[in-house]
Amino acid sequence: MWDDCRSPDVLFFFDGHSGALALYEALAERLLAEYPQTEIRVRKTQISFYDGHVYACASLTPMRRKAERPDPFLTVTFGSDVPIASPRLVCVPIRPNRYTHHAMIGLVDDIDSALLGWLRASHDLGRR
Repeated sequence: MWDDCRSPDVLFFFDGHSGALALYEALAERLLAEYPQTEIRVRKTQISFYDGHVYACASLTPMRRKAERPDPFLTVTFGSDVPIASPRLVCVPIRPNRYTHHAMIGLVDDIDSALLGWLRASHDLGRR
């Protein structure tokens, strides 16, 4: 699965965004280590991590004003059945008991136990 992280589609997605590519590779490495059956699906605006369902996405969509976002940045999106209150997240209600959360990361260290825990909960939510 690691080869999927550096596929031509992934490299094209991050063309001109080498800093974001490094963040994506660190995220993908962590997710593939935890969920080796994960499929990586590259779309026009996001890269989805799929394991029977999409449990995380990576994109270059800014979720904050330019002055408030890191450079480089990667937006990590995931779902939850509860709103998560954290200054790191933007929470968007989708429907009752379904929320989309966006986290902007700027450093590999931002892929920490909190973010990985939220992604684990998103993965598990789809399994229920």
